Amino acid sequence: MNIIVCIKQVPNTTDVKIDPVKNTLIREGVESVINPFDTYAIEEAVRLKERFSGKVTVITMGPPQAESALREAISLGCDEGILVSDRKFAGSDTWATSYTLSCAIRKIGAFDIILCGKQASDGDTAQVGPGISTHLDIPQVTYVKKIEEIKDNKAKVERMTEEGYDIVESPIPCLFTVVKEINTPRLPSLKGMMRSKSAKILQWTAADINADPKNLGLDGSPTRVVKIFTPPPRKGGEIIKGDSIEVSQKVAELLRDVVI
Repeated sequence: MNIIVCIKQVPNTTDVKIDPVKNTLIREGVESVINPFDTYAIEEAVRLKERFSGKVTVITMGPPQAESALREAISLGCDEGILVSDRKFAGSDTWATSYTLSCAIRKIGAFDIILCGKQASDGDTAQVGPGISTHLDIPQVTYVKKIEEIKDNKAKVERMTEEGYDIVESPIPCLFTVVKEINTPRLPSLKGMMRSKSAKILQWTAADINADPKNLGLDGSPTRVVKIFTPPPRKGGEIIKGDSIEVSQKVAELLRDVVI
């Protein structure tokens, strides 16, 4: 079984910086970590490899420093890391990002399952995983909390909902976005850490993945951040004093004013 895991290196929540001109996150030189939701995708990919044998390829799009995220994934049990990095990717929105990753996945070749975290902690859009499946024209199941079985070129999974979960069957190849309820990520082993240090990380540019320049980066992104600002502080609340009748009358007046 060939499994691909798409991960993202995100800034630590305590060290987020914004480019005042482009209104995009500044990633170069900022302390970063693997997107927490992606760690569950990595763990599930390794578990699938242990169940069915095969290969786990982890891929990320980002600046050169994102190589450290790939090495960490390899220390956790992934077999190969691919860094998709090019100045042309700078400023990509979720559409351009999913397009770029789909081009890289096509270059990888045959696969059975793509795993992604449900969303990235810096954007919280939950759009890149579904976007990849759309560009690749393969089925997707989002918010997967359990992969029950894989056989006869089909996968049966539990998809988390607000009321409980749905059982969904999908043909393979397919893409799953996973939630944290799916597993508990392992710690890297000493053997894994040693292997990650010597692992060769493939680096692909826009030309390597045969991506259309019109669909890349800020210019290829259909959505733009026009303005970033800090919301004004909220005004203090009003404390209503008096007996129950006086308070209820005052509340009724305030509500009447709001409705009117």
